[in-house]
Amino acid sequence: MEKIPVVLLFIVSLAAGLGGTMVKNHYVKSLSDGVAGYHLYNAVTAIVCSLTLLALSGGKLSISPFTLLLAVIFGLVTVVQQVANAAALAQGPLSYTSVIGSMSTVITAFSGLILFGESISVTQIIGIVLMMFCLVLSVKKDTDSEKKAAARWLILCILTCFATGAIGILQKLHQSSAYKGELTAFLIIAFAFSFVFSAGNIAVLKLKMPKTESSDKLVFHKKKSPLPLLVALFVVAGVGIALNNMINLHLSGSVPSAIFFPIVNGGGLILTTLVSVFFFRERLTRIQWLGISLGFVATMLLCL
Repeated sequence: MEKIPVVLLFIVSLAAGLGGTMVKNHYVKSLSDGVAGYHLYNAVTAIVCSLTLLALSGGKLSISPFTLLLAVIFGLVTVVQQVANAAALAQGPLSYTSVIGSMSTVITAFSGLILFGESISVTQIIGIVLMMFCLVLSVKKDTDSEKKAAARWLILCILTCFATGAIGILQKLHQSSAYKGELTAFLIIAFAFSFVFSAGNIAVLKLKMPKTESSDKLVFHKKKSPLPLLVALFVVAGVGIALNNMINLHLSGSVPSAIFFPIVNGGGLILTTLVSVFFFRERLTRIQWLGISLGFVATMLLCL
């Protein structure tokens, strides 16, 4: 990926992340029936991710103890982020949920300064400040959905935010080490662990089910969904997640944190908000449109 322009990598990463988010939002709102469905989504997409990464690597992998340990931690944090985000999306609007999750930009952008000794220019500081305004203004403040937002939904959003921030820091830690060349192996191990974790949770949920004559099967979906549709959704989401993670992991080691994380999180927020308006028919106020505009300006400043 070293020979591919950074701008193109950012475009592909954001597009892949957006595609995965759209698929997940449709799945959890229209098809999934609670926690079992969230873990099924995570388990199957983790398999698709691993196979995609293995194919892209040509089967040539090298794994050090450092990569193995960090990948297991990364896998655990990833499954927490995926399941918490899926649960939050099922209970709240896409744009609203994404805004709170994107506040992880604060954690990741400044981790470069505190943990990795990276410098931040004046224009980048202005960009970060504008990005924060973008996130704040993007929140709907006068709709019924906000007034009725449950404490559980808010906790899930905050958990998603911290897990997303932790994912970014772990990416940076690995790509700042002497083992950065083990990028693909790192992700395959992480997704394999993520699969095992979710598959284990499905088994536990199955064991805890009350045994009755009317129902002894674990329910994953609200209604009978065509298998080809489910397979297509899982494959699209899995490939998108694989590309997004592979590119982001590479960029986290070659682009300063103060630029990389705000663009990934802020850019993803802007695209997700636009998709929520045009595809999922969520409405935005004038204040939110102002926030999106500030987000575009902030992204340009962060690139200087």
